[in-house]
Amino acid sequence: MFSHVMLGTNDINRSKRFYDAVLKVLGAGEAVENTNKTGQRRLFYRHDGVAFSVSEPIDGKPATCGNGSTIGFKCASPEQLKRFHDVALANGGTSIEEPPGPRSGPAGVIHLAYVRDPDGNKLCALHRPKP
Repeated sequence: MFSHVMLGTNDINRSKRFYDAVLKVLGAGEAVENTNKTGQRRLFYRHDGVAFSVSEPIDGKPATCGNGSTIGFKCASPEQLKRFHDVALANGGTSIEEPPGPRSGPAGVIHLAYVRDPDGNKLCALHRPKP
């Protein structure tokens, strides 16, 4: 359904350090950096046919996080989810909501971890066990 997701940042170098480390846990390589024709720097992480991007805002205004917005990343195991969370914290992220782990819901048990990146964007690591 999605081809890519792009978030804004106020510090592209800080975002690169954070996302290089966090997305490596999921198997993505370092970002491909690009500067667009109006001078904004952007980072592109490609993995399994999709892209996650971070960009300096094109309108020149400060980047802000979306209240109620969450970007979810699929994890292969509860251990990978925990590594995602721990690497995020070690690289300037903030743990939010409940500690990483299993949650029961109408669809059964899933594993979740929530963090905010250094710009305040809400990220979710999710592992859904196979039935």
